[in-house]
Amino acid sequence: MLLNHILYIFMEPGSVLSEIFLDIGYFTAIVMCYFLVEGFSYTHSKKKYAIRLAIFAAFSEFPYCLAFTGNGLLQFCGLNMIFTLLICFVLLLCCEKISNTLLKVLAIIGLMLLSLISDWLLLAPIFTLLFLWADGSEDKTKTAFILSTLLFGLFTFVNGIGMFPIRINIFYSLTSMVGIALAGIVMIYFYNGKRMEKGRKFSKWFFYLFYPLHLLVLGMIRISIL
Repeated sequence: MLLNHILYIFMEPGSVLSEIFLDIGYFTAIVMCYFLVEGFSYTHSKKKYAIRLAIFAAFSEFPYCLAFTGNGLLQFCGLNMIFTLLICFVLLLCCEKISNTLLKVLAIIGLMLLSLISDWLLLAPIFTLLFLWADGSEDKTKTAFILSTLLFGLFTFVNGIGMFPIRINIFYSLTSMVGIALAGIVMIYFYNGKRMEKGRKFSKWFFYLFYPLHLLVLGMIRISIL
């Protein structure tokens, strides 16, 4: 995530280093979706979880826009990743609480459309639905990561149509899948599903604090070199 943000804010695309930063940086978002689904299942209070996401999403919006404003001091750049996670959390709530199939589908479509103005548009909700479908099954989780990896490669390819020659576009699409695939390997083979006993509070709050603070720092650096 940090590498992605450094690339988008300060680096010119196309170099080997920028490509490495880009592809490795894709690791984080799908892991967030994975832990969101896991946290949804285990949390003692879904209400408190949603409120926490909403508070930090609002807190992160100014740093997000400050960091990613292309020209000038500040402009709206869409909703940040914690807002996206909040959308995904509401998506999980709809899947759990709405029994009517038609209403559930309409709610999912509505949230998908809302994600169009947020970071990781469409992809994060789809990742979330795939992990919800997996429901902790190792085989299904493997399938969810494989489908997510292929979907992201396809998404990258479609975005590159008209921007790059076909061979370059295929290359970028294949390399873009590295971070997602690596996330799958780590979560399936190296994560045991248990949070560390030591540093539990730190691990719980680290992302919520790191996300807006690192964006604020990057945004201030961006402004200082205008």
